[in-house]
Amino acid sequence: MNLLIKSATIVDSKSDFHNQSVDILIEKGFISQIAKTLKNPKKYKELNLDNLHISQGWFDSSVSFGEPGFEERETIENGLKTAALSGFTSVAVNANTNPVIDSHSDVLFIKSKASGNAVNIHPIGALTKESKSIELAELYDMTNAGAVAFYDYQKPVANPNLMKVALQYASNFDGLVISFPQESKISGLGVMNENVTSTSLGLKGNPALAEELQIARDLFLLEYTGGKLHIPTISTSKSVELIRAAKQNKLNVTCSVAIHNLIFDDTELKSFNTNYKVLPPLRTQDDINALIDGLKDGTIDMVTSDHNPIDIEHKKIEFDFAKYGTIGLESAFGALNTILTTKKTVEVLTKGKQRFNIESSPVAIGNKATLTLFNPNLTYTFTKEHILSTSKNSMFENKELKGKVYGIISNNTLILN
Repeated sequence: MNLLIKSATIVDSKSDFHNQSVDILIEKGFISQIAKTLKNPKKYKELNLDNLHISQGWFDSSVSFGEPGFEERETIENGLKTAALSGFTSVAVNANTNPVIDSHSDVLFIKSKASGNAVNIHPIGALTKESKSIELAELYDMTNAGAVAFYDYQKPVANPNLMKVALQYASNFDGLVISFPQESKISGLGVMNENVTSTSLGLKGNPALAEELQIARDLFLLEYTGGKLHIPTISTSKSVELIRAAKQNKLNVTCSVAIHNLIFDDTELKSFNTNYKVLPPLRTQDDINALIDGLKDGTIDMVTSDHNPIDIEHKKIEFDFAKYGTIGLESAFGALNTILTTKKTVEVLTKGKQRFNIESSPVAIGNKATLTLFNPNLTYTFTKEHILSTSKNSMFENKELKGKVYGIISNNTLILN
């Protein structure tokens, strides 16, 4: 692919052209020239977009598609198209399929289904066989097939010895263990945050304590075993404190937060809209403030859409019985850009690559063109028309967002909305 991009503002702190408005020449998928103004003697296609900003390609560390087994929720093909049009050039895909992705051949299946796509797919293998928390899955074999981490999606490992062994074993090949932060005996049958709101609504509560106990346990295990631990989608102020202290203690731990947990609090559930039923649950405004502070000071390493398509049959039912999950790829940038600066938004959408051993390609001459194109200033109301996923379970519907994605350049391909 050959392309001349005109008048683009670079948003990439690792680029020599950060904050500059430049022309970018791409030849055969690589950035060959960057300058204030470039001519086009070879008559390449030119790209001229309103208030165009460009950064290195974004990465989402927690995406669920459904295929194989739950294609009615989302297919890999449409999921990757959605990711591309939402600005993501790489996604880590969870193992919550049917069958669960827990073997060498399962990982190869995911990668083969995405072969030749503009978006790079990085399978996360299950940590335990069939995600049943009884015995470890084939971690090393899955690594050889291309798995980037190991995680029983939204299923806590109850047995501390199993988590201890996982951390010890994975450290032999620099494997990344992901542990969902919930102590299930404490969370019980809770379907939302345990708080005055849950009492007033008559819904069973899932207390912050359930998350914090599990995190404290896993951090003790990490200190004992060594290894690499990632704690996904934290949601409470105390969780931020625990991880901040662990990092000060030089433990090899990272964490993420779901974008919706940075924006919505548990009072949204007064409508009993099941799109707001997520795991971990929406917490309080005090928790949100602590999470945002944790992002700003680097305690929280990355954000994720935690994109989880759920078909209408499992969402349009009584709140207690509805499945957890919201889609979030399409709204990710516009939502984050309403609460953070554009520079910080781009930073937290790209920062997770290193932890998951994914190639980072700054906007620099000679580098592969792996780029996200966007307008950070356009405000709009997010409606069903903006949803690209097969499932429509978005909690951002009818919310005001700031920032529109134009598309991506990745794997020698230009994809535009």
